[in-house]
Amino acid sequence: MTRQGPLSYPTRIVCLTEETTETLYLLGEDWRIVGVSGFTVRPPRARREKPRVSAFTSAKIDKILALEPDLVLGFSDLQADIAAELIRAGCEVHVFNHRSVAEILRTVRVLGGMIGCEAKTAALAERLESGLEELRLAAASLSRRPRVYFEEWDEPQISAIRWVSELIGLAGGDDCFPELALQSLGRNRIIADPLEVPRRAPDIILGSWCGKKFRPEIVATRPGWQDVPAVRDGELHEVKSAIILQPGPAALTEGVREIQRRILDWDRKQ
Repeated sequence: MTRQGPLSYPTRIVCLTEETTETLYLLGEDWRIVGVSGFTVRPPRARREKPRVSAFTSAKIDKILALEPDLVLGFSDLQADIAAELIRAGCEVHVFNHRSVAEILRTVRVLGGMIGCEAKTAALAERLESGLEELRLAAASLSRRPRVYFEEWDEPQISAIRWVSELIGLAGGDDCFPELALQSLGRNRIIADPLEVPRRAPDIILGSWCGKKFRPEIVATRPGWQDVPAVRDGELHEVKSAIILQPGPAALTEGVREIQRRILDWDRKQ
């Protein structure tokens, strides 16, 4: 097999979202990537090395076709229209739709199988699982599990998606809105009554406003929120979108570690 790879596996891949790009780089298979999302920040070198051919819900179809990809990788129903247009143009497209921690790990393994790298992909998945187990063990030392409100957007207020909710639990906290986490679409995770957050009394508030800077001082002055334990104790913190809102390796490493760091810091203050 040459550097160009066997003809039986894709060698010209376009990644419409960041998590597949990061996974291929971690596997040392980044040479296969010929185009990436404009929102890609992990790894930083991907933005320098690869053409940016899409946003999240839009793409430069002509530019993608000019790259002559033998596989285009997307994520979720929000990219269905892009996928359909590329399929009609003759491209081979696979759209992942993973929402849980287990599904993220499965996606890593499936991607490895699609490029003929099952062994090293299994090793990567095992490393990710091992890291999560270390965090589970660290969480067992907590004196009490804090209630955590994770805000994915501020206007309207949207709570954590499933993998984020699961990572909060793994890190030692209890998601304030576990019932909403099961909803895959953001519009179905809108908190209709903003006073429902104070009623659930979070000990920690984490914000990741989809790339917009989290403003704890604004959150703290919301009407009726002044007696929320997290507001009273100054436990309002940002988790950068790039490490938690992409369902890939970043969320299972840096993202969950940042969540647990905030939880452990809170526990030490009790």
